[in-house]
Amino acid sequence: GINAEYGGGSDESKIVEQLDGHTELATFLFSENGLVAKHGDKLIGKTSIVEKLGNEKLQDFINFCLAYMSDIKLPCKRGTFVEFRNGMINVCPVGRACSQEERQEFFEYDKVHKIREKFVLALKNKFPDLGMKYSIGGQISFDCFPIGWDKTYCLQYIENEFDEIYFYGDKTYVDGNDYEIYNDSRVKGRTVTGPDDTIAQVKADLQSIGI
Repeated sequence: GINAEYGGGSDESKIVEQLDGHTELATFLFSENGLVAKHGDKLIGKTSIVEKLGNEKLQDFINFCLAYMSDIKLPCKRGTFVEFRNGMINVCPVGRACSQEERQEFFEYDKVHKIREKFVLALKNKFPDLGMKYSIGGQISFDCFPIGWDKTYCLQYIENEFDEIYFYGDKTYVDGNDYEIYNDSRVKGRTVTGPDDTIAQVKADLQSIGI
């Protein structure tokens, strides 16, 4: 049979919002890259970044992020610059409380001025031994998590469940948040440009296997 599974770096509430509430279509739901894993309504796995790093190291990391952002000049700033999630820290220079218009404005500004790219480089230089991975995704933020806690983390729950696993993602380039799983030998990775392209590629893959 064919199953559709949902996975992303955001927390569960955000993924449910992105799916317009239609989680019933999936057997598994992987939020925060699978660090919070559900099979149906049952929680089957949960991993904490606090347990991994400890509060002292986490606080040093968060303090540096806040100090760094206080020196950045952007078209605008709003609220929620550091969002603590179960398995990662999401850093957002413009603030996650920005409007859709402000989100797009930052995205275009970031393309030119490389705000997130430079921020990640500063973190790598400041914390070379912390064992953290940095993943730029979406339009306004980037994720910080222990190495190995990228989207490939969720594969442990499904790699023995299916004969073939297809992955569709748009950030499949180096340092994009789909890069690791796109290149993982356990999946057939597909780079997509948006919802319509995703639908077209899924249809093409289904047709290629006779469905």
